[in-house]
Order: sequence, then C-alpha cells, then structure tokens
Amino acid sequence: MTEEQRLRNLRRPKGKIDLVLDTDAFNEIDDQFAIAYMMLFAEKFSPKSILAAPFFNARSTGPADGMEKSYDEILNLLKLMGREDFIPQVYRGSKEYLPDEQTPVDSPAARRLVELAREYSPERPLYVAAIGAITNVASAILMDPSIAERIVVVWLGGHARHWPDNKEFNLHQDIAAARVIFGCGVPLVQLPCMGVVSELRTTKPELAFWLKGKSALCDYLYEHTCEEADGYAASKPWSRVIWDISVMAWLADEEEKMVKDCRLPAAIPEYDGHFAFDMTRHSMGYVWHVDRDAVFEQLFGLLNK
Repeated sequence: MTEEQRLRNLRRPKGKIDLVLDTDAFNEIDDQFAIAYMMLFAEKFSPKSILAAPFFNARSTGPADGMEKSYDEILNLLKLMGREDFIPQVYRGSKEYLPDEQTPVDSPAARRLVELAREYSPERPLYVAAIGAITNVASAILMDPSIAERIVVVWLGGHARHWPDNKEFNLHQDIAAARVIFGCGVPLVQLPCMGVVSELRTTKPELAFWLKGKSALCDYLYEHTCEEADGYAASKPWSRVIWDISVMAWLADEEEKMVKDCRLPAAIPEYDGHFAFDMTRHSMGYVWHVDRDAVFEQLFGLLNK
C-alpha cells in the first residue's frame, strides 16, 4: 500500500460502513456497551461478524477460557437485543497468544476475517474495530498479508504516548501481535487508554437515569456495570471507565467533533512495556482527545431508541 492510499484510509469514514468487531467481551463490562453501540447504530454500521478474543486475568483460567467466555457473552448480548439472527456470524478466536511475530494462531475468527477481507479493496476497505488483545487480527494478517491493504484497524490498545509506560492490558497480553499490527503497514487508528479515552467515565446515578428500567439490555448494562464497580469500590465514590465505546465513536464521528485525531509515524511496541519511535515509519492515526459528554449522549440515545 502506498503512503498516499494509507493516509486516505485513515480519514474518518463517510456513510454506512461494513464492520467487524473483535472483542474480549467477558473481560469487562465496557465491551458489552461497544457491542450494543455497533448493533444498534443501523444508520452507520453494517456489522459483518463479531470475533471472540482471548484474555487472561482473574476472570479466566487462561487465554482459551477467556475467549470461550467472551464467545458466550457475545451470544448473551445478542439475545438481549433480540438479534439471535446474527449468532451465526459470531466466531471463536485464538486460544493462545502469538508465539512470535511470524507465526499466526489459527482460529475460526482469524480465518473468517481473512475470508471477509478478501471481498474488499484499498478503495473500499472493511473496518475492523478491535477492543481486546489483537491476536485474531494479527493472525489473519500473518495468514494472508494481502488483507492489510483491504482493512482499516481501529484499536483500543496501549496508553497515550506521553504516559510513563505502555503496560496496557490489551497490548501487553500479546506484544508480538501488537508489533505485527503497528509494523505491517495496515491502516491503523490507535485509541490510547490512559491519558486519552480514560475520559470516558460514567457513574451509577447517570447510568440509573439513562438506562434503568428502559429495556432488558439497558437493565443488564446498568446492573452489571454497578456490580463490577461496587466489587472494587464498595462504599466509596466511583466512576467507571467505559473506554471500549471509543472505537465506535471514532467510526461514527463523520464530522470529527466527538473524537480528535492526528497522523503520526507508527510507534513500535517494545517488550519492556514502552513505545519506541522512528520518524521514518509509515503513518498511523492517533486519537488525542474524546468529548466525553458527546460520546455518551450518542450512546445513551441509541440505547433508548
């Protein structure tokens, strides 16, 4: 791909777009908000598939268990939305992280992404919204490097460039996969966690006002967000970051009012938990600001339709 074409594909997409979501849906509650954002915004998004991503923390016994729980949670969300018709488009992802930067991890999700991407072109790309470890997407590109010209990856991963370290959960789980994504030349838009989209916080009173009693989906999102927050902040004031919705906000923001970005040379995720920089690298998109109130206004509006 030429740098000129890459820069064109890093612009905010106009009109309705074809979209794949890669998500570790059981890891936190914010993935569920992002799934709802995509499925409910029919005027902007034409979802093609949802891919279950691996994760490993206290909520799973390993990457494979995290992926399987995420797969089940995706199905649960679709049922709450009355979208059982979309269940055949949900695919299980990687059961492990990349062993190195050259070897893909085979999975139904990676194969499905390759299959879908081959139907697109640099002039009409498939958008891939990723909100977990980037293993599935990196594996698909390693399986068929030609798809890097046919997709645009919009990823919540890593921290802001000014943050003192880059030990962010999505990126740090599979640094080899992140290095593939940042290095292969695929049009990439990064939404950094701490220092940028960490602005996307909400509270129990706000969630109660906008969601409680509105629908089965809204009640689920409200109750489980509060339950999760109360689990680590019981009897204390809390606000809960819902940063996974930022990828949908960037894609939906045609007029570039909610989410601000710029073009920078692609960073280099290092294994020591930091970014390295080389000014001769190809360009990537880098989000540096989100309008918290505008993003939640759009999200709550979709959930209350």
